[in-house]
Amino acid sequence: MFKDRVQAGQLLAQRLKEDLDGVKSEELVVLSIPRGGVMVGAQLAKELRCFHDILVVKKLRAPREAELAIGATGATKASLYVDQRLIADLGVNQAYLTKEIANRQAEIKRQEQLYRQNRLKVPLKNKIVVLVDDGAATGATMIAAAREVWDDDPKKVIVALPVCAKDTVSKLEEEADALVVLEEPEIFYAVGQFYEEFTQVSDEEVIKLLGN
Repeated sequence: MFKDRVQAGQLLAQRLKEDLDGVKSEELVVLSIPRGGVMVGAQLAKELRCFHDILVVKKLRAPREAELAIGATGATKASLYVDQRLIADLGVNQAYLTKEIANRQAEIKRQEQLYRQNRLKVPLKNKIVVLVDDGAATGATMIAAAREVWDDDPKKVIVALPVCAKDTVSKLEEEADALVVLEEPEIFYAVGQFYEEFTQVSDEEVIKLLGN
């Protein structure tokens, strides 16, 4: 159980400092998934004294069940992750999927412009990228995020999470060079159950954290 996202970032930093011993700060980029992940990532980047940026990723929503994720996408085609078994079970057709991907990528573009406030994207080529969120249940969002990062030719990708469902760990290990997880519970209903304080992070807070 974590007190809040800031503490989660501090604890991740303690763990990662061991793994990153000898790595120069200018070689590192912490990349956070908005919105909750930015609060974790901002603290992590502060502790590691390195660059901090965002990577906006959106879940693909099932027809008539917006809370059920059938995959996830980032801004690029390379990021796309679709749960083929789930869309087959639900009978999701290609026309729906194509439209949903386009809608979510349009939202990603809008959100990135809002958060960046004309700031340039931090280059990832030949960098060690630490990809951060406040937790992972199915892992769909993080899988899409990792795939998008690889498209930018980094030196190494590390996925760092305060908490991750135990049966999701192996899926994420396949998408990165290393996976750092502080807690791997077998019973997992929602990320928020592992935080004492889990208030919604606003767009304004994300913009402020990126500006610091």
